[in-house]
Amino acid sequence: MKHSDATHFERELVRGFLHQPDHPNGDGLVITHGAGSNSDTTLLRSVAEAFANAGVMTLRCDLPFRQQRQKGPPFPAQAARDREGLRRAVEALREIAGRRVFLGGHSYGGRQATMLAAEESNFADALLLLSYPLHPPRKPQELRTGHFGSIRIPALFVHGTRDSFGTIEEMRAALALIPARTDLAIVDGAGHSLNPGIAPMCVQRLSVS
Repeated sequence: MKHSDATHFERELVRGFLHQPDHPNGDGLVITHGAGSNSDTTLLRSVAEAFANAGVMTLRCDLPFRQQRQKGPPFPAQAARDREGLRRAVEALREIAGRRVFLGGHSYGGRQATMLAAEESNFADALLLLSYPLHPPRKPQELRTGHFGSIRIPALFVHGTRDSFGTIEEMRAALALIPARTDLAIVDGAGHSLNPGIAPMCVQRLSVS
């Protein structure tokens, strides 16, 4: 499946591209972007295409803050609206896919996915978290883990060894706070942006969750 095979998908608070597999297995994935980008990044396209090739219906979508404006970071006061957009995306995909639905995102998008999962424990079936922003760069004391103890579904974290938002040792300590099963996939030499080449590994390690 190529990028051109993805079809535009839009509902209230949901806007993105739907990758439909030739041989769907009933599973679905909602994947979204970080604070400084949108759903059309090379990383998200590669992840979406890899999952679709494996039979997973995949929706890569723009968060509500990015639907409002093409550039600029999200506003903290509107984070709940971004999570509502993810909630509606999962609901929409569950109608189409019919079986398990995974939820994930890169950086800020992944953080909002974890917060939604903490708020509603059974909303999604597993999490895919690309470069979770554990803390702001050079501010290790400002951890974003207060909700980790409420996450009750399996989670795959994919993290680079050169990510300034958290070291591998810090990530391991943070994942110990999650009572559900977790998996940490370490990408040697990668920074916060990761590499599109991680996509097949994400499929393999999440699909067996």
